[in-house]
Amino acid sequence: MKWLAGLLLLPLCLGHLNVYLSSAEVWRLLGLTAELFYVRDGQINFYALNFVVPVPATIGELHFTWQSLIRRPLPYSLHVDVVYDEPSKRGALHPPTFNISSEGFVPTEPQTWRVDLRCTRLVAAEADVTISLNVSTGSSSTALHFKRRKICLKDMPQQIIKVDNAHAPTSADIFYAGAGCAGGVLLIAAVAAAACRARARKLRRARSDEQDAHAFLPDSSCKSAASYTSYRRPTSLPAAAAEERARDLQQRIAELTIQRCRVRLRSVAMEGTFGRVYRGTYADEEAREQEVLVKTVAEHASQVQVSLLLQEGCMLYGLHHERVLSVLGVSIEDQTAPFLLYPWGAGWRNLKQFLLACRGVTVGGAAGVAPPPPLTTQHVVRMALHALDGLAYLHTQHVLHKDVAARNCVVDENLRVMIADNALSRDLFPGDYHCLGDNENRPIKWLALEALSKRQFSPAADVWALGVLLWELTTLAHQPYAEVDPFEVAAYLRDGYRLQQPANCPDELFAVMAYCWAMSPDDRPTLPQLQIFLRDFHTQLTRFV
Repeated sequence: MKWLAGLLLLPLCLGHLNVYLSSAEVWRLLGLTAELFYVRDGQINFYALNFVVPVPATIGELHFTWQSLIRRPLPYSLHVDVVYDEPSKRGALHPPTFNISSEGFVPTEPQTWRVDLRCTRLVAAEADVTISLNVSTGSSSTALHFKRRKICLKDMPQQIIKVDNAHAPTSADIFYAGAGCAGGVLLIAAVAAAACRARARKLRRARSDEQDAHAFLPDSSCKSAASYTSYRRPTSLPAAAAEERARDLQQRIAELTIQRCRVRLRSVAMEGTFGRVYRGTYADEEAREQEVLVKTVAEHASQVQVSLLLQEGCMLYGLHHERVLSVLGVSIEDQTAPFLLYPWGAGWRNLKQFLLACRGVTVGGAAGVAPPPPLTTQHVVRMALHALDGLAYLHTQHVLHKDVAARNCVVDENLRVMIADNALSRDLFPGDYHCLGDNENRPIKWLALEALSKRQFSPAADVWALGVLLWELTTLAHQPYAEVDPFEVAAYLRDGYRLQQPANCPDELFAVMAYCWAMSPDDRPTLPQLQIFLRDFHTQLTRFV
């Protein structure tokens, strides 16, 4: 597993050393009840060391606990480096100090030492603080670097302040409080990975089979647009409710019906086992033509597949927003497969296919198309904001998407992203969907834990999937959890594991993703909070161009 890749043995000289944060310190910094080991019995957690832990303005000191596990103390030296975002703000932080000497010996009994990071409160700034610990036995030495991001605010007293959620948070509050919690989950999960891997996999598989035995019952119902008032999908529907749903779908189709003769198919854009997507044109009653994308099914498609195409294709019907691609019309004629029409502009592409093309992967329907230019972090953040705006609009209309992913978005030549429905996605992107013995393909690796194991959908579940979409953008559509068996994903998430930070992803951006993957839905950010932070982050990025 990728989480285990970062857990490497320290040199033999540190074979009996512990360096960790106590449960009280982890709670104070990250709001979690657990100990966080940087070094445990000679094993170093490089992931924990590489993660930059945010330190809010209300916290002015850091505590570390260490212990030499051999009969004699180990020599050490301590040093602190501070780097400011802007040189003009160097006066924001007093020189850091220790409550122990900068050189000495690691004691044989557990001892907690302190680093003071006091803000002057004269200027607001952010500073990267690196606390370097060098431990030696004479013949060799090893350096450990603890990274912190210290926030200083002007004219703010050094005390703990309770944030009132009723007021609009600042971007710093959103990121450094929320990302700290989510980042802490990731750090502690990495520490837990030091246990025996083979035994853990067996236990997770057994527990997953036991706990999820009743979670994957066949579900014959399918909601086209769920309300916030009903998160759990029932395994069966009363006859009256089923009839009402059927009438609603029939009404939508009747309102959208267009004449087949007005549609002209030009070329195949995508094709699956039973689904096909065409590029074409549609002429309205005044003979005005417009470019359209047409989704349909092959002749051998079953009635169930036809029904899913219509239900999922009409999911966003009646919604109008610049970041939402809604169905334009439906054509149903006897003895022929239904057509779903979507407005389509020149240069538009499926977002997942576009990302694959960005890293040189040839996809169907893209032959002869010039590869797109390289994406920068600014591009990624702006595209994420577009998807975020579209999803926020859906939530204001009390619509849960339930399948937010790159494959269900489109992008134009100016890198403007729109959220679309998931009609035909199971067929066109079969590698993204899996059936866990319940006769239903689902986007297992995009689902929040409660949606995966309990079928509980909510705005917070869409936020989780949005975090995976952001990960797709930064990795150019790599497969999430590629090394994890679909049957083990629920147990994998339940044990605290998450996607790893991409190599080219800034810490601030990855912290947003990690914040979206908090275990409890209540701990995940709201879409307005994400919009505030990403817009501020995008503004900061543009200052350097």
